Amino acid sequence: MTDSPTPAQIADHLLLPYLNAAVRMYESGYASRDDIDAGMRFGCGYPTGPLATVDERGVAAVRDALAARYAESGDPLHRPADLLERLAAEGSSLAEDSSGAPAPAPELRHDVRRVGVVGTGTMASGIAQVFAQSGYDVVYVGRGDDKVAGVRAGIEKALDRAVAKGRLDEAGKAEVLGRLSGSTSREDLADVDLVVEAIAEDLGVKLDLFADLDRICRPGAILATTTSSLPITECAKATSRQEWVIGMHFFNPAPVMKLVEVVTTERTSPEVDETTRALCAKVGKVAVSCSDRAGFIVNALLFPYLNDAVRLHESGVPIEAVDAAVKEQLGFPMGPFELLDVVGNDVSLAIQKELHHEFEEPGLEPAALLEQVVAEGRLGRKTGRGFHDYS
Repeated sequence: MTDSPTPAQIADHLLLPYLNAAVRMYESGYASRDDIDAGMRFGCGYPTGPLATVDERGVAAVRDALAARYAESGDPLHRPADLLERLAAEGSSLAEDSSGAPAPAPELRHDVRRVGVVGTGTMASGIAQVFAQSGYDVVYVGRGDDKVAGVRAGIEKALDRAVAKGRLDEAGKAEVLGRLSGSTSREDLADVDLVVEAIAEDLGVKLDLFADLDRICRPGAILATTTSSLPITECAKATSRQEWVIGMHFFNPAPVMKLVEVVTTERTSPEVDETTRALCAKVGKVAVSCSDRAGFIVNALLFPYLNDAVRLHESGVPIEAVDAAVKEQLGFPMGPFELLDVVGNDVSLAIQKELHHEFEEPGLEPAALLEQVVAEGRLGRKTGRGFHDYS
């Protein structure tokens, strides 16, 4: 990277490893081409998915640019994926490589009428609202009456905004609220067909919850977690019904964001998987499928790109120049430093550490400056200062 890189050079510096990672993810069979592209489009608001971007730019051109980058950096993450090498030699594209009949639409293999939500934070409240607005009776469980009341108040406020914008009428609002019931007792989840937990990202806390849900919930109830970083397999092992446990990783805010990553373990039943994907479609979400490993689809591709942006700034490129280049050149809705501050730099650091631990790639080690801003308490918008100042 030159001392004063152009916006196009900045954008390509960050884009190329991200594209390579997406090709490797597809090449490994971890997720389909369509799911990888849909994940980044609906999860991050990108105008095109990474694999479609490779085809737009040309497989050979992307391969050549990565080869030049690898020769300069020596980072294995920059070595062109074997699939890029093969397709470039054949003069083929990723779209041609993955051609075939589209998968049939998933169907409900289990009856789901009543949904339970555990948690009272923003994500839990949003998930309860999504299901209630889609016609499901929802019972949500919190640790105290004040927390439970806060969920209802938050949903009512969101529905009031929808009424004010003409997206909902008062009768519709009343119907949604009528489907919601709050409780401070997990025992009230005994007759639900699906439970989605959205409590603290603490494995010990989740294991205790899943053991309790296993005791309380009826046989045949699906137990789902919306964790973004913890092993779903471990949650399943806390139960006697591992085949009924699955990941439903909603994106925040759940009523707005379209994406749900449906994450299966080795023990998840195919019927539970299909039912969960069908249910996502019924509540207006786009489901993408993957298995249980750190980062799933979106975070595994997003956070290394954000980490690379921090390293680029460490090399002397101004934050403002990086943010501007990414938005102008790539059409991303936010620059990487803007996004880091929205997500929370502490959250970003934790996810990057998980990815580094999972894949054991030196190039995934968290950037020193990311470690520093977290140590200084500059966590982003929630603290008033991160990479940008919001005071």
